This record gives sequence, C-alpha cells and structure tokens, in this order.
Amino acid sequence: MTDQNHPSAAPVDTDSNPFREDWSGPFGVPPFGRIAPEHFRPAFDRGFTEHDAEIAAIASSTAEPTFDNTILAMELSGRPLARVGDVFGVLTGAHTNDALQKIEREISPLRARHWNGILLNEPLFRRIDALYQRRDQLDLDAEQQRVLERYHLMFTRGGAALDAAAKKRLAEISERLATLGTTFSQNVLADEQSYTLVLETEEDRAGLPDFVLQAARAAANERGMARQYVVTLSRSSVEPFLQFSARRDLREKIFRAWIARGANGGKTDNKAIIAEVLKLRAERARLLGYDSFAQYRLADAMAKTPHAVRGLLDRVWAPARASALADRDALQALVQEEGGNFALAPWDWRYYSEKLRKRRCDVDEATIKPYFQLHHIIEAAFYAAYRLFGLSFERRKDVQGWHPDVQAWEVRGADGSHRSLFFGDYFARSSKQSGAWMTTLRDQ
Repeated sequence: MTDQNHPSAAPVDTDSNPFREDWSGPFGVPPFGRIAPEHFRPAFDRGFTEHDAEIAAIASSTAEPTFDNTILAMELSGRPLARVGDVFGVLTGAHTNDALQKIEREISPLRARHWNGILLNEPLFRRIDALYQRRDQLDLDAEQQRVLERYHLMFTRGGAALDAAAKKRLAEISERLATLGTTFSQNVLADEQSYTLVLETEEDRAGLPDFVLQAARAAANERGMARQYVVTLSRSSVEPFLQFSARRDLREKIFRAWIARGANGGKTDNKAIIAEVLKLRAERARLLGYDSFAQYRLADAMAKTPHAVRGLLDRVWAPARASALADRDALQALVQEEGGNFALAPWDWRYYSEKLRKRRCDVDEATIKPYFQLHHIIEAAFYAAYRLFGLSFERRKDVQGWHPDVQAWEVRGADGSHRSLFFGDYFARSSKQSGAWMTTLRDQ
C-alpha cells in the first residue's frame, strides 16, 4: 500500500501479515515468533495511510471544535500505526539484524514526514488553538486541561504557527535529523558488533573474577568462538574488565576502542553526522524563535533556560572537582605504592578504585557478587514496588518475548486487578543496543 507521501517498494500487504490480525495470545501480546522483517514495511504503510485519513477527518470537520471531537479523537487515532511502531522499536533496540536495520533507515524519514504532516496541518492546529484560547470556558477536568495544554505546546513547538516557507524548511530538517539519528545509532552498534578483545592466555585474564570470565565465555560462544574468552564493547562487558583486569595494556586497548565507537573513520564514522546534527538543530531552533538549540530544548523542561542549567553546574562544579581530585590523588598514591611508575590514566580509574574500596571499606565485589544474583535483584525490585505501590508480579511463562532471554510478569494492583505486563530483558548481546533503557509495547 502506497501513497504520495509514503512511497514504498514493499511487499503487498496480505492477510497473512500478523499486523493485520487481532492478536489472540495471552494479553494480546505480539506474536513475535511469527513476525518477520518483511511484515513491517506494509504494516507501516497501512498505518500511515489509515492515520492520515483519521487526521484528515478531524481537521476537515465542520463541527465546532470540542475536546472530544478534536483532542480525544486525536488521542484515539493511529492505533495500528502505534502497534507496528511499538513492536518495531523494541526489535530494533533489543534484537535487530541487517534486514531490520535496512527497514529502519527507510522508515525513519517517512515517520518524520508523517508526523510533520500532522504537526504542520494548519486546519488541525486552528481547531486545537481555538480550544486552547477558550480553555477556561470549556469545563474541562484537570486531566483534560493538561492534555489540551500539551497538545497545543506540541504543535507550537513543532512549527504549526510558522509561515509556509518556514514550515517547509522545518519539515526538511526533521526528516534529515531522523535519518541522521538512525545512522548514528546504527554506526555505534556496528562498531560494538565488529570489535572483540580475545583473552587468549591466563596472563590476559589475570585479575578477572569468575563472573567476568563467565560473561567473557558467553560472549565468545555467541560469536561462534567456542572455548574462548572475549571482551566486547558492550558497557556490561567493558566496565567489569576495566574494574578487575590486572593487564594495564589491555585495559588501555579496550578503553580506547570503547570511547572511539562511531569515531574510527570509514563508513561507520559519526563525526560528520554530529556536525550536521548540530547545525540542523541550531537552524530548527532559530526557525522556532529561539537563540539556540539549548534554549529550545530546555523551554519545555524543568530548568527552562540554559542560564539556570549553568547556574546549577557552577554550584556543583567546585565541590565535585575537589572530590574528584582527592580521589585522583588517593588512586595515584596507590599506584606508586604498588611500584607503578606512571600517571593515573582513564583506563586505570576503575581498577584502582576497586582496590581502594577493598582497602578502605573491606568490600570485595567479587566476594559479595553471589548475594546480588539477578533473580535476587528482581525479587528485591518487585518487593519495593509492592511496598511502595501495592503492586504484585506473577511470572507468566506462557507469554513469548522477542528473544529467549526475555521474561514476562503480569502486574496486579493492590486490589488484585490486572495492571500491565512487565518484560525483563537483562542480558547484553550483539543484536541489542548498549545501555539500560525502557520502552513500551502498548501505551496506556
């Protein structure tokens, strides 16, 4: 399915596409085992088209704008698009592959174009603005009032009040930024996937506790390097190695590779992308009436202004720097005490901090690690949620996730009623973006 705004060379959208079905499994969870990359482009195109039609009906309505026929109608629109977008976002973040990344590069500018068409829709904004201007006369409850305010702000920050030429340029910038953002993240992941530090000898593995070695063996197995030990550029692999490895040369090697992700030259280098992003962000901010992107970004945040942010940073800078310098001196003294004839470097910081902690606090992370096994941490988190909010969690083995590592729990409120499903995906892998993050599969 194609249209003028969303050109596609995708496969025909057939009834066999899971995104055209009602998902009948437990809780209506997406049938991940049946969803293939070729299902996404037709589902996105269909979602774009249906959402465009819903928005056009709202914008062209001849009825007087009301909260229900404008704001609520927008809230309820675009459900098929949200469904495919939520699933796609989870997979591209947590279990991607070459086919999904190709689709992601195609879809990113199309999604930006789709939302530009909504945010820059003049008749639609007139209806929203009319409601906003007389919001105090509409007898709205607090939640409705807040939703109306957020919609009006979202549209004004999206450029709805600009002239035609500025709107056109803003749309071009948004599409380009979407493409650049996708390329940037894919380049970083590509550098993470392509690099391995193989620990070939016992000397290479000196100082590493069992849990780090087990993780290194698992990383090697995932890459088809059986019976070897591998450190990758995933944060959960790099940081323990920097903390425990007695091999200073290897710590330096992995640290330099880690901080150079996306900056190694060649096709995955992000330096030119960063420069273009900064330029386009500044131009977008000026189009919207701000002196800088920082002003634009902070206007809808608690700090409000760059001046306020700088004031906070200035207040904490002096004590934070003094504390950091004291730590540096203590670590440097430890280096010299051990006979090291070198100045403390970034790849030494975690290693000697661990040594200093053991000395000062008699705490050895390798010793206490068994008490912080994953299932204990999950139980503790759920217990805290119960004590704070009355939530209980029941493991659901009948719910299939997007990867065998994924676990699912049904969340119930204090009254025993169903609240949500919680998915936990706790392990690093080459198909997963680094870092701790969260997202949704179905929004409220």
